[in-house]
Amino acid sequence: MIQTDQQFDDAAAICRDIFTKKMKDYGASWRILRPQSVTDQIFIKANRIRSIETKGISKVDEGIRSELIGIINYGVIGLIQLELGCSETDDLAYDRGVELYNKYLNQAKELMMNKNHDYDEAWRTMRMESYTDLILMKIYRTKQIEDNQGKTLISEGIDANYFDMINYAMFGLIKMEEDNS
Repeated sequence: MIQTDQQFDDAAAICRDIFTKKMKDYGASWRILRPQSVTDQIFIKANRIRSIETKGISKVDEGIRSELIGIINYGVIGLIQLELGCSETDDLAYDRGVELYNKYLNQAKELMMNKNHDYDEAWRTMRMESYTDLILMKIYRTKQIEDNQGKTLISEGIDANYFDMINYAMFGLIKMEEDNS
């Protein structure tokens, strides 16, 4: 588990680096996104991964790795938006944005480590395609919850689904980083 702990941190550092650089370039322009739009952004990225996996080729010079990073970062953005609500303007200072990003990525890691303990790192034996399918399933669940105005009878809420999307994408990113080392 120590290896997983460090691998999560290493992958998180890659995602954080991209998030912070984009915050410098664009500010928090994503603050105008309504929750459904964040979910759709994640869907676009997961659907593209599935398309690449199915077709075996990508015609755009960004592969699965960049889409996994995007899912992680949009998942965190979704959690921030759930906390703050969407805005009509770019109203989030850089330092506060990074602070919230770190808060939610740390919560995702804590959840992953707890589940990892209970499931004995079963994710390591899963195929990459399964992560994609599970992320897509979580997206469809989230869309249904959004269509129900956030109300559920027995199920976890939108935030739990965002955390799961982040962690499945993190598993994929960790596996890709392992394969490249």
